[in-house]
Amino acid sequence: MADSRQRIIIKVFRKYGHSLGPESLEYVEEILDQTGLEPNEVENAVDWIAKEYNRQDDAQMKVSRDILHRVYETLSNPPDQEDNPSVLPSLEGHLHIIDAFEMPLWNWSQEKSAFERAAAPLTMSGSADSRVHAMRNRLYIIKQTVLRNDHFSPSTLPSKDRENLLTLRSTKQLLGRAGHRFLLFGMLSHSKEGKLCLEDEDGSVELDFSQLDQPSEGLFTEGCFALVEGEYTEEATFVVIAIGHPPCENRQTARSIFGHVDFLGKGATTLLEDNQMEMQVRTELSGSTFFFLSDVWLDNPRTFDGLRRMFSNCVEEGFIPQIIVMCGNFTSHGIAQGSGTDIRKYQENFDALADLIASFTMITRTTHFVFVPGPLDLTINAALPRRPLLSSLVSRLKTKIPKAHFATNPCRIKFYDQEIVIFREDLMSRMLRNLVGVKPDVQNDDLKRYLVQSLLDQSHLIPLTYSVQPILPDYDHTLRLYPLPTSVVLADRYDRYQMTYEGCHVFNPGSFVANSFGFASYSPARRESEECVVSFGNDDDSETFVDG
Repeated sequence: MADSRQRIIIKVFRKYGHSLGPESLEYVEEILDQTGLEPNEVENAVDWIAKEYNRQDDAQMKVSRDILHRVYETLSNPPDQEDNPSVLPSLEGHLHIIDAFEMPLWNWSQEKSAFERAAAPLTMSGSADSRVHAMRNRLYIIKQTVLRNDHFSPSTLPSKDRENLLTLRSTKQLLGRAGHRFLLFGMLSHSKEGKLCLEDEDGSVELDFSQLDQPSEGLFTEGCFALVEGEYTEEATFVVIAIGHPPCENRQTARSIFGHVDFLGKGATTLLEDNQMEMQVRTELSGSTFFFLSDVWLDNPRTFDGLRRMFSNCVEEGFIPQIIVMCGNFTSHGIAQGSGTDIRKYQENFDALADLIASFTMITRTTHFVFVPGPLDLTINAALPRRPLLSSLVSRLKTKIPKAHFATNPCRIKFYDQEIVIFREDLMSRMLRNLVGVKPDVQNDDLKRYLVQSLLDQSHLIPLTYSVQPILPDYDHTLRLYPLPTSVVLADRYDRYQMTYEGCHVFNPGSFVANSFGFASYSPARRESEECVVSFGNDDDSETFVDG
Protein backbone atom coordinates (compact mmCIF):
# COMPACT_ATOMS: atom_id res chain seq x y z
CA MET A 1 0.00 0.00 0.00
CA ALA A 2 2.81 2.42 1.01
CA ASP A 3 4.89 1.56 -2.08
CA SER A 4 1.86 2.17 -4.30
CA ARG A 5 1.25 5.58 -2.70
CA GLN A 6 4.92 6.53 -3.06
CA ARG A 7 4.81 5.69 -6.76
CA ILE A 8 1.78 7.99 -7.15
CA ILE A 9 3.56 10.85 -5.34
CA ILE A 10 6.73 10.48 -7.44
CA LYS A 11 4.70 10.24 -10.67
CA VAL A 12 2.67 13.38 -9.95
CA PHE A 13 5.67 15.53 -9.01
CA ARG A 14 7.58 14.25 -12.03
CA LYS A 15 4.70 15.49 -14.19
CA TYR A 16 5.57 19.04 -13.04
CA GLY A 17 9.32 18.50 -13.57
CA HIS A 18 10.30 17.84 -9.94
CA SER A 19 12.02 14.99 -8.13
CA LEU A 20 11.73 14.08 -4.46
CA GLY A 21 14.39 12.98 -2.00
CA PRO A 22 13.63 10.61 0.89
CA GLU A 23 12.96 13.50 3.30
CA SER A 24 10.48 15.28 1.01
CA LEU A 25 8.75 12.04 0.09
CA GLU A 26 8.32 11.18 3.75
CA TYR A 27 6.85 14.62 4.47
CA VAL A 28 4.25 14.31 1.68
CA GLU A 29 3.22 10.96 3.13
CA GLU A 30 2.86 12.56 6.57
CA ILE A 31 0.48 15.15 5.06
CA LEU A 32 -1.61 12.41 3.46
CA ASP A 33 -1.75 10.47 6.72
CA GLN A 34 -3.04 13.56 8.58
CA THR A 35 -5.86 14.16 6.09
CA GLY A 36 -7.10 10.55 6.22
CA LEU A 37 -7.82 10.34 2.50
CA GLU A 38 -9.32 7.37 0.72
CA PRO A 39 -6.93 5.63 -1.72
CA ASN A 40 -8.85 6.92 -4.75
CA GLU A 41 -8.41 10.53 -3.54
CA VAL A 42 -4.62 10.44 -3.05
CA GLU A 43 -3.63 11.36 -6.60
CA ASN A 44 -5.90 14.44 -6.71
CA ALA A 45 -4.59 15.66 -3.35
CA VAL A 46 -0.93 15.22 -4.37
CA ASP A 47 -1.68 17.02 -7.64
CA TRP A 48 -2.90 20.06 -5.69
CA ILE A 49 0.26 20.05 -3.56
CA ALA A 50 2.56 19.64 -6.56
CA LYS A 51 0.74 22.36 -8.50
CA GLU A 52 1.00 24.81 -5.60
CA TYR A 53 4.70 23.90 -5.11
CA ASN A 54 5.34 24.64 -8.76
CA ARG A 55 3.90 28.16 -8.30
CA GLN A 56 6.47 29.09 -5.63
CA ASP A 57 9.10 31.59 -6.77
CA ASP A 58 11.93 29.66 -5.09
CA ALA A 59 10.75 26.22 -6.21
CA GLN A 60 13.67 23.97 -7.19
CA MET A 61 13.76 20.90 -9.40
CA LYS A 62 14.61 18.82 -6.34
CA VAL A 63 11.71 19.32 -3.96
CA SER A 64 12.58 21.16 -0.73
CA ARG A 65 10.92 20.02 2.49
CA ASP A 66 10.80 23.61 3.79
CA ILE A 67 8.97 24.84 0.71
CA LEU A 68 6.60 21.86 0.96
CA HIS A 69 5.81 22.85 4.53
CA ARG A 70 5.05 26.41 3.41
CA VAL A 71 2.80 25.08 0.63
CA TYR A 72 0.91 22.87 3.06
CA GLU A 73 0.37 25.79 5.45
CA THR A 74 -0.93 27.90 2.56
CA LEU A 75 -3.37 25.20 1.46
CA SER A 76 -4.54 24.63 5.04
CA ASN A 77 -5.05 28.37 5.71
CA PRO A 78 -5.78 30.05 2.36
CA PRO A 79 -5.48 33.87 2.56
CA ASP A 80 -7.81 34.42 -0.36
CA GLN A 81 -10.37 31.90 -1.60
CA GLU A 82 -10.28 33.33 -5.12
CA ASP A 83 -6.52 32.67 -5.39
CA ASN A 84 -6.93 29.19 -3.92
CA PRO A 85 -10.11 27.55 -5.18
CA SER A 86 -9.17 24.12 -3.88
CA VAL A 87 -11.18 22.26 -1.30
CA LEU A 88 -8.92 20.91 1.43
CA PRO A 89 -9.03 17.15 1.76
CA SER A 90 -9.18 17.52 5.55
CA LEU A 91 -12.68 19.02 5.23
CA GLU A 92 -14.08 15.79 3.85
CA GLY A 93 -14.56 14.36 7.34
CA HIS A 94 -16.96 17.20 8.13
CA LEU A 95 -19.12 16.80 5.03
CA HIS A 96 -21.85 14.17 4.91
CA ILE A 97 -24.57 13.67 2.29
CA ILE A 98 -27.31 11.92 4.27
CA ASP A 99 -29.91 9.82 2.48
CA ALA A 100 -33.37 9.60 4.00
CA PHE A 101 -33.14 5.82 4.28
CA GLU A 102 -29.99 6.11 6.41
CA MET A 103 -31.62 8.24 9.10
CA PRO A 104 -32.57 6.37 12.30
CA LEU A 105 -36.14 6.54 13.56
CA TRP A 106 -36.63 8.22 16.94
CA ASN A 107 -40.11 7.90 18.42
CA TRP A 108 -41.46 10.23 21.08
CA SER A 109 -42.28 8.48 24.36
CA GLN A 110 -45.12 10.11 26.27
CA GLU A 111 -44.25 8.14 29.41
CA LYS A 112 -40.58 9.20 29.46
CA SER A 113 -41.03 12.59 27.76
CA ALA A 114 -38.01 11.73 25.63
CA PHE A 115 -37.01 10.32 22.26
CA GLU A 116 -36.45 6.57 21.99
CA ARG A 117 -34.70 4.93 19.07
CA ALA A 118 -36.85 2.38 17.25
CA ALA A 119 -35.55 -1.15 17.76
CA ALA A 120 -37.39 -2.86 14.91
CA PRO A 121 -35.92 -2.64 11.39
CA LEU A 122 -37.64 -0.18 9.03
CA THR A 123 -39.30 -1.43 5.86
CA MET A 124 -40.61 0.17 2.66
CA SER A 125 -44.07 -1.26 3.24
CA GLY A 126 -44.31 -0.47 6.95
CA SER A 127 -46.41 -2.28 9.52
CA ALA A 128 -50.12 -2.06 10.28
CA ASP A 129 -49.44 0.48 13.04
CA SER A 130 -46.81 2.53 11.19
CA ARG A 131 -49.19 5.23 9.96
CA VAL A 132 -50.73 5.67 13.39
CA HIS A 133 -47.33 5.89 15.05
CA ALA A 134 -46.09 8.35 12.42
CA MET A 135 -49.00 10.77 12.89
CA ARG A 136 -48.81 10.46 16.68
CA ASN A 137 -45.11 11.26 16.51
CA ARG A 138 -45.95 14.41 14.56
CA LEU A 139 -48.53 15.42 17.16
CA TYR A 140 -46.41 14.59 20.22
CA ILE A 141 -43.27 16.33 18.96
CA ILE A 142 -45.14 19.56 18.26
CA LYS A 143 -47.16 19.31 21.46
CA GLN A 144 -44.11 19.00 23.69
CA THR A 145 -42.70 22.20 22.16
CA VAL A 146 -46.05 23.97 22.66
CA LEU A 147 -46.18 23.00 26.33
CA ARG A 148 -42.60 24.25 26.76
CA ASN A 149 -43.41 27.63 25.20
CA ASP A 150 -43.60 30.60 27.58
CA HIS A 151 -47.24 31.26 26.68
CA PHE A 152 -48.25 27.77 27.80
CA SER A 153 -45.93 27.36 30.78
CA PRO A 154 -46.67 30.46 32.88
CA SER A 155 -44.95 31.42 36.11
CA THR A 156 -45.95 29.46 39.20
CA LEU A 157 -46.45 32.72 41.08
CA PRO A 158 -50.11 33.83 41.31
CA SER A 159 -50.98 36.82 39.16
CA LYS A 160 -53.91 38.45 37.42
CA ASP A 161 -52.57 37.37 34.00
CA ARG A 162 -52.23 33.78 35.17
CA GLU A 163 -55.92 33.64 36.11
CA ASN A 164 -56.90 34.62 32.57
CA LEU A 165 -54.66 32.08 30.81
CA LEU A 166 -56.28 29.17 29.00
CA THR A 167 -54.98 25.68 29.65
CA LEU A 168 -54.52 23.26 26.79
CA ARG A 169 -57.33 20.68 26.84
CA SER A 170 -58.11 17.48 24.94
CA THR A 171 -61.35 16.66 23.10
CA LYS A 172 -62.48 14.18 25.79
CA GLN A 173 -62.58 17.03 28.32
CA LEU A 174 -65.31 18.80 26.30
CA LEU A 175 -68.04 16.29 27.13
CA GLY A 176 -70.74 17.70 29.42
CA ARG A 177 -69.21 21.18 29.43
CA ALA A 178 -71.26 23.05 26.83
CA GLY A 179 -71.02 26.83 27.01
CA HIS A 180 -67.40 26.80 28.24
CA ARG A 181 -64.40 28.14 26.37
CA PHE A 182 -61.42 25.88 25.63
CA LEU A 183 -58.08 25.86 23.89
CA LEU A 184 -57.50 22.68 21.89
CA PHE A 185 -54.55 21.30 19.96
CA GLY A 186 -54.94 18.71 17.23
CA MET A 187 -54.91 17.87 13.54
CA LEU A 188 -57.31 19.36 11.02
CA SER A 189 -59.14 16.59 9.17
CA HIS A 190 -62.45 15.81 7.48
CA SER A 191 -65.03 13.46 8.94
CA LYS A 192 -66.83 10.81 6.91
CA GLU A 193 -69.62 13.35 6.38
CA GLY A 194 -67.12 15.82 4.91
CA LYS A 195 -67.19 18.15 7.96
CA LEU A 196 -63.95 19.79 9.09
CA CYS A 197 -62.87 18.45 12.48
CA LEU A 198 -60.06 18.76 14.97
CA GLU A 199 -58.60 15.40 15.88
CA ASP A 200 -56.27 14.58 18.78
CA GLU A 201 -55.17 11.37 20.53
CA ASP A 202 -58.42 11.21 22.54
CA GLY A 203 -61.01 11.83 19.82
CA SER A 204 -62.34 14.52 17.50
CA VAL A 205 -64.79 17.40 17.44
CA GLU A 206 -66.56 19.13 14.56
CA LEU A 207 -65.48 22.74 13.99
CA ASP A 208 -67.84 25.66 13.32
CA PHE A 209 -66.10 28.65 11.67
CA SER A 210 -69.20 30.90 11.49
CA GLN A 211 -67.89 33.20 14.26
CA LEU A 212 -64.27 33.35 13.06
CA ASP A 213 -63.23 36.68 11.61
CA GLN A 214 -60.06 35.36 9.96
CA PRO A 215 -57.34 32.84 10.86
CA SER A 216 -53.87 33.85 11.96
CA GLU A 217 -50.97 33.95 9.48
CA GLY A 218 -50.03 30.77 7.67
CA LEU A 219 -51.52 28.12 5.42
CA PHE A 220 -54.02 25.80 7.07
CA THR A 221 -54.37 22.48 5.28
CA GLU A 222 -55.96 19.15 6.01
CA GLY A 223 -53.31 17.28 7.97
CA CYS A 224 -51.70 20.26 9.69
CA PHE A 225 -51.79 20.72 13.47
CA ALA A 226 -53.44 23.81 14.90
CA LEU A 227 -54.21 25.57 18.15
CA VAL A 228 -57.93 26.31 18.20
CA GLU A 229 -59.74 28.49 20.73
CA GLY A 230 -63.50 28.46 20.95
CA GLU A 231 -66.68 27.45 22.74
CA TYR A 232 -68.23 24.00 22.96
CA THR A 233 -71.96 23.87 22.18
CA GLU A 234 -74.94 21.67 23.03
CA GLU A 235 -74.85 20.40 19.44
CA ALA A 236 -71.40 18.87 20.12
CA THR A 237 -69.68 21.33 17.80
CA PHE A 238 -66.82 23.66 18.59
CA VAL A 239 -67.43 27.31 17.60
CA VAL A 240 -64.00 28.65 16.63
CA ILE A 241 -63.08 32.21 17.60
CA ALA A 242 -59.33 31.92 16.91
CA ILE A 243 -57.05 29.48 15.10
CA GLY A 244 -53.30 29.52 14.63
CA HIS A 245 -50.22 27.43 13.99
CA PRO A 246 -48.24 26.12 16.97
CA PRO A 247 -45.24 28.27 17.97
CA CYS A 248 -41.92 27.30 16.41
CA GLU A 249 -38.99 26.29 18.63
CA ASN A 250 -35.59 27.49 17.42
CA ARG A 251 -32.68 25.14 16.80
CA GLN A 252 -30.57 26.22 19.75
CA THR A 253 -33.37 25.57 22.25
CA ALA A 254 -34.11 22.12 20.81
CA ARG A 255 -30.41 21.24 20.65
CA SER A 256 -29.91 22.31 24.26
CA ILE A 257 -32.54 19.74 25.30
CA PHE A 258 -31.96 16.93 22.80
CA GLY A 259 -28.33 17.47 21.84
CA HIS A 260 -27.53 13.91 22.91
CA VAL A 261 -29.94 12.46 20.31
CA ASP A 262 -28.26 11.47 17.04
CA PHE A 263 -31.15 12.32 14.70
CA LEU A 264 -29.04 12.09 11.52
CA GLY A 265 -27.11 8.94 12.39
CA LYS A 266 -23.72 10.67 12.04
CA GLY A 267 -22.90 11.12 15.71
CA ALA A 268 -24.32 13.57 18.24
CA THR A 269 -22.46 16.75 19.15
CA THR A 270 -22.72 19.10 22.11
CA LEU A 271 -23.59 22.79 21.91
CA LEU A 272 -19.99 23.62 22.78
CA GLU A 273 -18.74 21.54 19.86
CA ASP A 274 -21.33 23.19 17.59
CA ASN A 275 -20.12 26.64 18.65
CA GLN A 276 -16.50 25.69 18.01
CA MET A 277 -17.31 24.35 14.54
CA GLU A 278 -19.42 27.42 13.75
CA MET A 279 -16.46 29.66 14.59
CA GLN A 280 -14.17 27.49 12.47
CA VAL A 281 -16.48 27.79 9.46
CA ARG A 282 -16.73 31.57 9.85
CA THR A 283 -13.00 32.15 10.20
CA GLU A 284 -11.37 29.45 8.08
CA LEU A 285 -14.04 28.75 5.46
CA SER A 286 -15.40 32.21 4.78
CA GLY A 287 -15.08 31.65 1.03
CA SER A 288 -16.77 28.26 0.95
CA THR A 289 -19.82 28.23 -1.34
CA PHE A 290 -22.58 25.79 -2.32
CA PHE A 291 -24.59 26.07 -5.55
CA PHE A 292 -28.22 24.89 -5.75
CA LEU A 293 -29.98 24.35 -9.07
CA SER A 294 -33.51 23.07 -9.64
CA ASP A 295 -35.39 21.81 -12.70
CA VAL A 296 -32.19 21.02 -14.58
CA TRP A 297 -34.05 19.93 -17.73
CA LEU A 298 -31.52 17.84 -19.62
CA ASP A 299 -33.88 17.44 -22.58
CA ASN A 300 -33.63 21.19 -23.19
CA PRO A 301 -30.46 22.17 -25.15
CA ARG A 302 -30.39 25.57 -23.43
CA THR A 303 -29.74 23.81 -20.11
CA PHE A 304 -26.34 22.60 -21.33
CA ASP A 305 -25.50 26.09 -22.61
CA GLY A 306 -26.26 27.54 -19.19
CA LEU A 307 -24.30 24.87 -17.32
CA ARG A 308 -21.30 25.24 -19.61
CA ARG A 309 -21.31 28.99 -19.05
CA MET A 310 -21.59 28.54 -15.29
CA PHE A 311 -18.71 26.04 -15.13
CA SER A 312 -16.53 28.19 -17.41
CA ASN A 313 -17.08 31.22 -15.22
CA CYS A 314 -16.14 29.25 -12.09
CA VAL A 315 -12.85 28.16 -13.63
CA GLU A 316 -11.98 31.56 -15.10
CA GLU A 317 -12.71 33.39 -11.85
CA GLY A 318 -11.03 30.73 -9.69
CA PHE A 319 -14.29 30.42 -7.78
CA ILE A 320 -14.90 26.69 -7.39
CA PRO A 321 -17.95 25.79 -5.25
CA GLN A 322 -17.45 23.03 -2.74
CA ILE A 323 -20.83 21.50 -3.53
CA ILE A 324 -23.15 21.76 -6.53
CA VAL A 325 -26.63 20.36 -5.88
CA MET A 326 -28.70 19.60 -8.97
CA CYS A 327 -32.36 18.91 -8.29
CA GLY A 328 -34.84 17.43 -10.78
CA ASN A 329 -36.90 17.32 -12.66
CA PHE A 330 -34.19 16.28 -15.11
CA THR A 331 -36.81 16.18 -17.84
CA SER A 332 -39.25 18.92 -18.77
CA HIS A 333 -42.06 16.41 -19.32
CA GLY A 334 -43.00 13.06 -17.88
CA ILE A 335 -41.69 9.82 -19.33
CA ALA A 336 -44.44 7.71 -20.86
CA GLN A 337 -44.87 4.39 -19.11
CA GLY A 338 -43.07 1.62 -20.96
CA SER A 339 -41.61 4.00 -23.56
CA GLY A 340 -38.17 2.64 -24.40
CA THR A 341 -37.42 5.64 -26.60
CA ASP A 342 -38.07 8.13 -23.77
CA ILE A 343 -36.00 6.12 -21.31
CA ARG A 344 -33.09 5.78 -23.74
CA LYS A 345 -33.13 9.53 -24.41
CA TYR A 346 -33.33 10.17 -20.67
CA GLN A 347 -30.16 8.12 -20.12
CA GLU A 348 -28.36 9.75 -23.03
CA ASN A 349 -29.02 13.16 -21.47
CA PHE A 350 -27.34 12.06 -18.24
CA ASP A 351 -24.40 10.73 -20.26
CA ALA A 352 -24.09 14.11 -21.96
CA LEU A 353 -24.13 15.81 -18.55
CA ALA A 354 -21.34 13.52 -17.36
CA ASP A 355 -19.22 14.44 -20.40
CA LEU A 356 -19.85 18.15 -19.84
CA ILE A 357 -18.84 18.08 -16.17
CA ALA A 358 -15.80 15.88 -16.85
CA SER A 359 -14.53 18.40 -19.40
CA PHE A 360 -13.90 20.85 -16.52
CA THR A 361 -11.09 19.03 -14.74
CA MET A 362 -10.67 21.44 -11.83
CA ILE A 363 -14.36 21.24 -10.95
CA THR A 364 -14.48 17.47 -11.40
CA ARG A 365 -11.58 16.97 -8.99
CA THR A 366 -12.73 19.24 -6.19
CA THR A 367 -16.50 19.71 -6.28
CA HIS A 368 -19.06 17.36 -4.80
CA PHE A 369 -22.08 16.91 -7.08
CA VAL A 370 -25.38 15.94 -5.45
CA PHE A 371 -28.26 14.78 -7.66
CA VAL A 372 -31.76 14.90 -6.13
CA PRO A 373 -34.67 13.40 -8.13
CA GLY A 374 -37.83 15.38 -8.79
CA PRO A 375 -41.47 14.22 -9.06
CA LEU A 376 -41.11 13.33 -12.77
CA ASP A 377 -37.79 11.49 -12.53
CA LEU A 378 -37.34 7.73 -12.67
CA THR A 379 -36.87 6.20 -9.21
CA ILE A 380 -37.90 2.94 -7.59
CA ASN A 381 -40.81 4.47 -5.67
CA ALA A 382 -43.20 7.38 -6.09
CA ALA A 383 -44.08 7.86 -2.40
CA LEU A 384 -41.93 10.09 -0.23
CA PRO A 385 -39.10 9.81 0.57
CA ARG A 386 -38.06 8.93 -2.97
CA ARG A 387 -35.14 6.66 -3.72
CA PRO A 388 -32.19 8.05 -5.76
CA LEU A 389 -32.10 8.06 -9.54
CA LEU A 390 -31.86 4.57 -11.01
CA SER A 391 -28.22 3.43 -11.12
CA SER A 392 -28.54 2.06 -14.63
CA LEU A 393 -29.37 5.54 -15.94
CA VAL A 394 -26.47 7.40 -14.33
CA SER A 395 -23.62 4.91 -14.74
CA ARG A 396 -21.47 7.33 -16.77
CA LEU A 397 -21.89 10.04 -14.14
CA LYS A 398 -20.67 7.59 -11.51
CA THR A 399 -17.68 6.66 -13.64
CA LYS A 400 -16.57 10.13 -14.71
CA ILE A 401 -17.42 12.19 -11.61
CA PRO A 402 -15.49 10.85 -8.59
CA LYS A 403 -17.45 12.93 -6.08
CA ALA A 404 -20.96 12.33 -7.41
CA HIS A 405 -23.66 11.59 -4.85
CA PHE A 406 -27.07 10.28 -5.87
CA ALA A 407 -29.33 11.27 -3.02
CA THR A 408 -32.89 10.64 -1.96
CA ASN A 409 -35.65 13.22 -2.03
CA PRO A 410 -35.52 14.71 0.54
CA CYS A 411 -31.89 14.48 1.63
CA ARG A 412 -29.67 16.39 4.04
CA ILE A 413 -26.18 17.84 4.03
CA LYS A 414 -24.31 17.86 7.33
CA PHE A 415 -21.44 20.35 7.08
CA TYR A 416 -19.61 20.85 10.36
CA ASP A 417 -22.37 22.00 12.76
CA GLN A 418 -24.85 22.85 10.00
CA GLU A 419 -27.76 20.78 8.74
CA ILE A 420 -29.15 21.66 5.31
CA VAL A 421 -32.38 20.00 4.19
CA ILE A 422 -32.97 19.67 0.42
CA PHE A 423 -36.47 18.93 -0.82
CA ARG A 424 -37.66 18.95 -4.44
CA GLU A 425 -41.43 19.21 -4.66
CA ASP A 426 -43.94 21.60 -6.21
CA LEU A 427 -44.93 22.41 -2.66
CA MET A 428 -46.67 25.75 -3.04
CA SER A 429 -49.24 24.47 -5.52
CA ARG A 430 -49.80 21.31 -3.49
CA MET A 431 -50.42 23.28 -0.29
CA LEU A 432 -52.73 25.76 -2.01
CA ARG A 433 -54.79 22.94 -3.54
CA ASN A 434 -55.46 21.52 -0.08
CA LEU A 435 -56.20 24.70 1.86
CA VAL A 436 -58.97 24.72 4.43
CA GLY A 437 -58.26 28.24 5.64
CA VAL A 438 -56.10 31.29 4.95
CA LYS A 439 -56.35 35.03 5.49
CA PRO A 440 -58.33 36.82 2.74
CA ASP A 441 -56.61 39.09 0.19
CA VAL A 442 -53.26 37.34 0.53
CA GLN A 443 -50.55 38.72 -1.76
CA ASN A 444 -47.79 36.75 -3.50
CA ASP A 445 -45.10 37.74 -0.99
CA ASP A 446 -47.42 36.79 1.85
CA LEU A 447 -47.89 33.32 0.37
CA LYS A 448 -44.13 32.71 0.34
CA ARG A 449 -43.85 33.81 3.95
CA TYR A 450 -46.91 31.78 4.96
CA LEU A 451 -45.51 28.66 3.29
CA VAL A 452 -42.18 28.92 5.11
CA GLN A 453 -43.84 29.74 8.42
CA SER A 454 -46.31 26.86 8.10
CA LEU A 455 -43.67 24.20 7.34
CA LEU A 456 -41.37 25.26 10.16
CA ASP A 457 -44.23 25.67 12.66
CA GLN A 458 -45.45 22.20 11.69
CA SER A 459 -41.92 20.76 11.95
CA HIS A 460 -42.58 18.78 8.77
CA LEU A 461 -41.95 19.17 5.03
CA ILE A 462 -45.41 17.83 4.08
CA PRO A 463 -48.05 18.83 6.67
CA LEU A 464 -50.75 16.93 4.75
CA THR A 465 -52.61 13.68 5.26
CA TYR A 466 -51.39 10.44 3.68
CA SER A 467 -54.41 10.42 1.37
CA VAL A 468 -53.20 13.70 -0.16
CA GLN A 469 -49.47 12.90 -0.25
CA PRO A 470 -48.41 9.24 0.05
CA ILE A 471 -45.50 8.81 2.46
CA LEU A 472 -43.70 5.62 3.46
CA PRO A 473 -44.93 5.44 7.07
CA ASP A 474 -41.73 3.94 8.50
CA TYR A 475 -39.80 6.88 7.04
CA ASP A 476 -42.12 9.75 7.90
CA HIS A 477 -39.42 10.95 10.31
CA THR A 478 -37.13 11.77 7.37
CA LEU A 479 -39.46 14.67 6.52
CA ARG A 480 -39.35 16.13 10.03
CA LEU A 481 -37.97 19.59 10.60
CA TYR A 482 -37.22 19.04 14.28
CA PRO A 483 -34.84 20.10 15.63
CA LEU A 484 -35.02 23.04 13.23
CA PRO A 485 -32.30 22.71 10.54
CA THR A 486 -29.80 25.45 9.82
CA SER A 487 -31.20 25.88 6.31
CA VAL A 488 -33.95 24.41 4.15
CA VAL A 489 -33.87 24.33 0.34
CA LEU A 490 -37.43 24.15 -1.00
CA ALA A 491 -36.75 23.53 -4.68
CA ASP A 492 -40.04 24.44 -6.33
CA ARG A 493 -41.28 25.61 -9.73
CA TYR A 494 -42.83 28.55 -7.89
CA ASP A 495 -41.19 32.01 -7.76
CA ARG A 496 -37.75 32.29 -6.21
CA TYR A 497 -37.49 33.58 -2.66
CA GLN A 498 -35.27 33.61 0.39
CA MET A 499 -36.06 34.40 4.01
CA THR A 500 -35.02 33.53 7.55
CA TYR A 501 -37.59 32.39 10.10
CA GLU A 502 -36.67 31.59 13.72
CA GLY A 503 -33.01 31.46 12.72
CA CYS A 504 -33.60 28.95 9.89
CA HIS A 505 -32.72 30.20 6.41
CA VAL A 506 -35.18 28.97 3.76
CA PHE A 507 -34.81 29.57 0.03
CA ASN A 508 -36.07 28.40 -3.35
CA PRO A 509 -33.52 28.47 -6.21
CA GLY A 510 -36.34 28.32 -8.79
CA SER A 511 -36.26 26.60 -12.18
CA PHE A 512 -32.84 26.84 -13.83
CA VAL A 513 -33.91 27.35 -17.46
CA ALA A 514 -37.27 29.00 -16.77
CA ASN A 515 -35.51 31.68 -14.69
CA SER A 516 -32.94 32.49 -17.40
CA PHE A 517 -30.31 30.23 -15.84
CA GLY A 518 -31.08 31.27 -12.31
CA PHE A 519 -29.75 29.39 -9.29
CA ALA A 520 -28.92 30.00 -5.62
CA SER A 521 -25.52 30.41 -4.01
CA TYR A 522 -25.30 29.54 -0.31
CA SER A 523 -22.55 30.69 2.05
CA PRO A 524 -22.10 28.39 5.08
CA ALA A 525 -20.07 31.09 6.85
CA ARG A 526 -22.90 33.63 6.65
CA ARG A 527 -25.72 31.07 6.57
CA GLU A 528 -27.40 33.06 3.83
CA SER A 529 -28.19 32.54 0.17
CA GLU A 530 -28.06 34.81 -2.84
CA GLU A 531 -30.03 34.64 -6.07
CA CYS A 532 -27.65 34.31 -9.01
CA VAL A 533 -28.06 34.33 -12.78
CA VAL A 534 -25.68 33.16 -15.50
CA SER A 535 -25.71 36.07 -17.92
CA PHE A 536 -24.35 35.94 -21.48
CA GLY A 537 -22.21 38.91 -22.54
CA ASN A 538 -22.94 40.49 -25.92
CA ASP A 539 -19.46 41.69 -26.82
CA ASP A 540 -17.12 38.92 -25.80
CA ASP A 541 -19.76 36.24 -25.33
CA SER A 542 -18.64 35.89 -21.73
CA GLU A 543 -20.75 35.18 -18.72
CA THR A 544 -20.95 36.51 -15.20
CA PHE A 545 -22.81 35.69 -12.05
CA VAL A 546 -25.30 38.41 -11.23
CA ASP A 547 -26.99 38.62 -7.85
CA GLY A 548 -30.73 38.67 -8.19
